[in-house]
Amino acid sequence: MSFFALMFKNLLRQRIRTGLTVLGISLGITTIVALGVVTSGFKQSAAQIIRVGGADFMVAQRGAADFTFSIVSEKDVTALDAYPGVERAEGVLVHVARVGANPFFLLMGRQAAGLAAAPPPLVEGSYWGPSAADEVLLGQRAAEDLGVRPGDEVAIEGHSFRVVGVYRTGKFLEDSGAYAPLRAVQRIASKSEVVSTVFVTARPGVDVATLADGIEKDFENLAVIVDAGDFGKVDQGFRMMDAANLAISVLAVGIGGIGVMNTMAMSVLERTREFGILRVVGWRGSRILRMVVGESVVLCVAASFVGAALGVIATRAILVVDMVRNIMQPHYTADIFVRALMVAVAVALLGAAYPAFRAVRLTPMEALRYE
Repeated sequence: MSFFALMFKNLLRQRIRTGLTVLGISLGITTIVALGVVTSGFKQSAAQIIRVGGADFMVAQRGAADFTFSIVSEKDVTALDAYPGVERAEGVLVHVARVGANPFFLLMGRQAAGLAAAPPPLVEGSYWGPSAADEVLLGQRAAEDLGVRPGDEVAIEGHSFRVVGVYRTGKFLEDSGAYAPLRAVQRIASKSEVVSTVFVTARPGVDVATLADGIEKDFENLAVIVDAGDFGKVDQGFRMMDAANLAISVLAVGIGGIGVMNTMAMSVLERTREFGILRVVGWRGSRILRMVVGESVVLCVAASFVGAALGVIATRAILVVDMVRNIMQPHYTADIFVRALMVAVAVALLGAAYPAFRAVRLTPMEALRYE
């Protein structure tokens, strides 16, 4: 019998115990994968928001608890528009409203000039102009969910808006929300003369990174978001999600390691005489060590595949909930599954450490005398 065949045979001796161990570890891996996919989905959607209107980056209030709570004065918008190297700075008020069955409808207040400078691609209808007050452009996904077309009326927090057009950008959050005149959104949100963020476009030939650093240095109350990794500056929720990812990974290693250690320790105890015979027929301690660690790794790698599959199923299942479907799309990246596999290997090594040490320390005579 080959070395690897012996490992698999050993694991299958106690099928129920092995199965329960795999199940326990796989549930931890499921949590890691599911949380990683959800976090990645939020970050991808956030990264898309950064480029609204073809902007190179966005600017928001430093240290805001949530991106939508950010407050930037219109005076700062004017100052940013006049900043050296800036071609255009557009202040946008982002307001989360309940519309129909969607409690997280993203309503973005823009000025007509900013909309005209970088209009979203229209599917049907037209854009609203400088004199518009209660007109709205709906994203295609939002229009389909609400069952409306240009010319229809839509109620947003008690205010009636006439739909003048439907656009499609291909970006999840934008296509699930709407654009309305800035003053109208300020009225709904009760936030006069302020915006949530400023979308900045650099002049041709200007280095974006240098421009971003200059703005962040000269405007101490503002933070520059160039990519999704910068969102932690203006949204504490992203930091909390990253912290939760790390905490769950550590817990999975600890709890899973204890489970594997228990399984492997019992296996070593039950096979004490077998180890003695193997040592007598010429097996070295290093080979027994490799066998015990190998069995642990096989156990945990199998659990990682089961957990990854369950994680994918779980993230697809939560899209059945309208509230979740309206704010997030799962985003599967290779690093999520690599991290899950690394956690599984860490669990395997931690869980096998003591049982392998005990197996190697047994002398042939001690093992053969064991009852």
